[in-house]
Amino acid sequence: MGFIKKVKRNFSSAFKKIFKKKVARIGIYGPPNAGKTTLANRIIRDWTGDAMGAVSSVPHETRRARRREGVTIESNGSRVTLDIVDTPGLATKIDFHEFMAHGLEEEEAKRRAKEATEGIIEAVKWLDDLDGVILVMDATADPFTQVNVTVIGNMEARSLPLLIVANKIDLPESSPARIKSAFPQHPLVPISALEGQNIDSLYEEIADHFG
Repeated sequence: MGFIKKVKRNFSSAFKKIFKKKVARIGIYGPPNAGKTTLANRIIRDWTGDAMGAVSSVPHETRRARRREGVTIESNGSRVTLDIVDTPGLATKIDFHEFMAHGLEEEEAKRRAKEATEGIIEAVKWLDDLDGVILVMDATADPFTQVNVTVIGNMEARSLPLLIVANKIDLPESSPARIKSAFPQHPLVPISALEGQNIDSLYEEIADHFG
């Protein structure tokens, strides 16, 4: 317990030091279909009335990083303005057959797979320009099948403050505790980006640590 508290203090201190600047550029990362774009849309819609982009059940639907600037979040007296970067789903392998399983023709599926691969490379490069990361994970799935520990290590090597979001708690098979036990060194907020469950707690966490 003492170790966890120490990590949280260090995390908070790092955020407060880094985010004294007026705007923090925050990347939303995670595996395909974890809910990254749904969360980006939820944040932007709640605080600006707009949206980041379309949501789809097709894997790797977001194939290029998208940025929305100047999203201001206020909670419990704290205020932070974010540039939100919605990134393609991180995966170690992209098979065009995944796209064909969703009804795409082979040629289109191969084109999508190529674009998705290029998008992942772009997403990793974006890490160099970010001030922090929101890592979205599917709370219904095994955490170790979603995020390669190398990806986490890549973020940690850059000393990027990392906030994990355990998404899809509206589903009965969700288990945020399983994700927490896999990555105890990072703060975690369980939410449903689709239903808005516990979203205020996420805003409190963002405003506290990013502000």
